[in-house]
Amino acid sequence: MNAIPSTTVANLRDLGGTPLPGGRSVRSGLLFRSGQLDRMDAASDPAVAALGIRTVVDFRTRQEREARPDRVPEDGRLLLADVLADLVASGRMPAAARLRQLLADPAVAEQELGGGRGPEMFGAVYRAFVTTNSARASYRAFLNEVADPDFGPLLFHCTAGKDRTGWAATIVLTLLGATPETVEAEYMSVNAAVREAFAPLVEGYTVQGGQPETALAIIGVLPDYLGAALDEVDARYGSMEKYVREGLGVTAEALARIRERLVVPA
Repeated sequence: MNAIPSTTVANLRDLGGTPLPGGRSVRSGLLFRSGQLDRMDAASDPAVAALGIRTVVDFRTRQEREARPDRVPEDGRLLLADVLADLVASGRMPAAARLRQLLADPAVAEQELGGGRGPEMFGAVYRAFVTTNSARASYRAFLNEVADPDFGPLLFHCTAGKDRTGWAATIVLTLLGATPETVEAEYMSVNAAVREAFAPLVEGYTVQGGQPETALAIIGVLPDYLGAALDEVDARYGSMEKYVREGLGVTAEALARIRERLVVPA
């Protein structure tokens, strides 16, 4: 659960070092998470250059990618995995994909998410991470990439690096055996970095009359958000293992490779 002090990538973290039961831990230097990479610059950012990223998995929508394209490291590979494609195609653009637009328009944000409606709407999006075809295909592609025999340092991200990215991290850590408390701690740990990255927009939001608690619901994460997705997994599959095997279609062999490569023995 290590934050990396990058100057060009917001909310950059190494999943390595996360404790696992029995004195084990997640191997460092292989799996990273972050916000969008439109400002990534390995040439001027030693922290990024040192990671040696070979693969980037982008969970954003087409609209998000076109507005702020990724800057992938030289010789890096980019995998597009649009988690929210089905929701967008149905005419619903989730708040998770409209963070900047909502913060720029308090009237719309308050109408959609004010009065305590934020957690309910984000909970629905998190349940869609489990149920929609586009989300299942995206997280299957992500896990298969991690399981690839040539898997090197991989970075996965969305816009803020908190919702779609947070669910991906939850899947991996749970598969590796992390306790629910550890998984939630990693999920919640991004709040400080996200609030720092979006601070100017939040300030402008409140100056225009928006409610601070609505802004925090937009840019932050709450245990209830994650709980909505975990409850959906339990209701439909009974366990994360069955969700990944049956819901995502990831093979037992792929899961074994993920565990072998990412777990440091006691």
